[in-house]
Amino acid sequence: MVARPTTVEQLTPLKLMFRCVNDVITVYLKDNTQYRGVLISADQNMNLILDDAEEINSNGETKIKYGKILVRGNNILYISVPPTVLI
Repeated sequence: MVARPTTVEQLTPLKLMFRCVNDVITVYLKDNTQYRGVLISADQNMNLILDDAEEINSNGETKIKYGKILVRGNNILYISVPPTVLI
């Protein structure tokens, strides 16, 4: 059995979202919709507020620009965060 380093903080999904505030994230919904925008806030239910939000297609191209949106946490399939947040 390999021991884990004790200096690494355990990141819960919510702590990770708090680290991503003011970073650009991509949110993938259960209905295959994708949104990209600057994370303004997140709550305990993973409801997210994104600014400069845009709906993107599967190729990463912008379909529609929205501005500020609220994404309900129960609709989220997964979230892509910048790699620098994980360091």
